[in-house]
Amino acid sequence: MDPRPRHARSCSQRGSMNVLAPILTICLAIVLGLVWDVSGQLTAQQRAHTIATQAARAAGQQLDNSTAVRGLGTQADPYAAAIAARTFIRTAGMDGSASIRGGTTIVVDVNTTYRTKVLTAIGISSLPVSGHAEARIARAVGGVEQ
Repeated sequence: MDPRPRHARSCSQRGSMNVLAPILTICLAIVLGLVWDVSGQLTAQQRAHTIATQAARAAGQQLDNSTAVRGLGTQADPYAAAIAARTFIRTAGMDGSASIRGGTTIVVDVNTTYRTKVLTAIGISSLPVSGHAEARIARAVGGVEQ
């Protein structure tokens, strides 16, 4: 048994919590800031993918009427499809590109940035965000692809 009184033993650790509390608070604030901004980036990533998908669909509606009307197959009008996709992307406030592959596949890539809210305190003011989508034009008769 320790001959020192009870209060003498506890005095040696007095103030140890005072040093630990600010350190833990700062660490918690950093982790919460990281979670906040990474979830914001993921939301922006999902939006970029949605914009790319919708732009590809809009481009896919721009068909080459001369071949489609005669029943010779469906192909995109490359000029009109690219303009439709780029207009959709620009209207959404993003940068991106659209291209036609093989006459029937529209490829859209979208790029933007997510402006951080909390990570600016440590010098990270933005995080990159991108989206990619492809749409294929297909002719169907009676629900069966031709």
